[in-house]
Amino acid sequence: MGVGQKLGDLGVVTVRLEDAVNWARTNAMWPMLFGLACCAIEMMSTQASNYDMSRFGMELNRPSPRQSDLMIVAGRVARKMAPVLRQLYDQMPDPKWVVSMGDCASCSGVFNNYALVQGVDEIVPVDVYVAGCPPRPEQLIHGIITLHERVKQERYAYWFEKENA
Repeated sequence: MGVGQKLGDLGVVTVRLEDAVNWARTNAMWPMLFGLACCAIEMMSTQASNYDMSRFGMELNRPSPRQSDLMIVAGRVARKMAPVLRQLYDQMPDPKWVVSMGDCASCSGVFNNYALVQGVDEIVPVDVYVAGCPPRPEQLIHGIITLHERVKQERYAYWFEKENA
């Protein structure tokens, strides 16, 4: 007996709205690239055929913040670049997420000087940190899967808190 025989011919599926919205959000994230250093090369290879981020609904990387809901910051952020990064983040529609890729984006890595931001979380809220110098594509994919799991757990109350923050 197959599944079709057990289910009958109902044609109706019930699911909670939160689960349906979160499923749609995780399977259609559109990343905006913000590659600043060597981590950007690894980020580009994640999109290439060997690793293929299209499997996760990330078919295209958007150059525009208005078409993106995920910002991947890869590499060290200079103080001069910080206002640009914040402006691009503000132009992204809600809901939006940020992945900090690499040690330089997360904590400035081995570079400890006044010209670099000592962590991108000084500028934008970071949802997932990907460690490494530079992190391999597998690590970025792991970070994205971690973000997907976090988004799947979001509830109505969290959406309202995030909108009103």
